[in-house]
Amino acid sequence: HTHKFQSLFTMKLTILASLFASAAAFAPSKVAQTSTTLNAFDAELGVQAPIGFFDPLGMLDNASQDQFDRLRYVEIKHGRIAQLAFLGNI
Repeated sequence: HTHKFQSLFTMKLTILASLFASAAAFAPSKVAQTSTTLNAFDAELGVQAPIGFFDPLGMLDNASQDQFDRLRYVEIKHGRIAQLAFLGNI
């Protein structure tokens, strides 16, 4: 009887702990507001509110317009190659 009671208690305790953990996942958390907007590229295609220009790694902090245009071209080219590879054309 003691073993059965202990295993039932352990099962209920495990379920209760998982309920608390899943409830904590939906609790609001305070997130710091950071800005990744670079004024130099605010007018570029793809810049949308509320994020603005998204450059989380800071790769374009000291970039010129020519460097930006080159990176944008390469990104589009690689995206197209990845789409073709996904379709099995490469």
